[in-house]
Amino acid sequence: MRIGEVERKTKETAISLVIGLDGEEEIAVSTGLPFLDHMLNAFAKHGGFSLRVEAKGDLEVDAHHLVEDVGIVLGTAISEAVGDGRGIARFASVAIPMDEALAEVAIDVGGRGYLVFSGSFNAPATGGIDTSLFEHFFGSLCSRAGITAHIRFYGRNDHHMAEAIFKAFGVALGRAVAIDPRKTGVPSTKGTL
Repeated sequence: MRIGEVERKTKETAISLVIGLDGEEEIAVSTGLPFLDHMLNAFAKHGGFSLRVEAKGDLEVDAHHLVEDVGIVLGTAISEAVGDGRGIARFASVAIPMDEALAEVAIDVGGRGYLVFSGSFNAPATGGIDTSLFEHFFGSLCSRAGITAHIRFYGRNDHHMAEAIFKAFGVALGRAVAIDPRKTGVPSTKGTL
């Protein structure tokens, strides 16, 4: 199995994370932010990943450091699990609705981290998390994972929009890192991701 396992400890957060790309065996997420736990569970479930996250942070300050660092650690673990990318599909895109909300995610697991985040939330926070942190989370994840992602979304309910984004990202990532039996080498004309 392709597994990424990362531990990160700073003065602000302590995070232990394991992701498996080859099948949903276990999903256990505990960050101290129930809404983030819910989003990461949706990401893993619909992406077909196993995911274990134990995270603690300075939530008495706010959620910023914890959300950012979980994105950093998840991105690093994804990169570790993908390895040289031999045999992966590399590209995927998906549109996922959740009631009135829709999220579209296009992904390139090509070694270059970049995020385009297009859409806006209606309120400054949802589920106890500043809605601006979702873009920051995915930016941190993409940077560390070497993933280019375009995320577009709209809707009326902020919970629905956030959940559609996490589900869509999971589905697209699951498809992009899936092994394509037609591909035997690294999916790049350069010979490396």
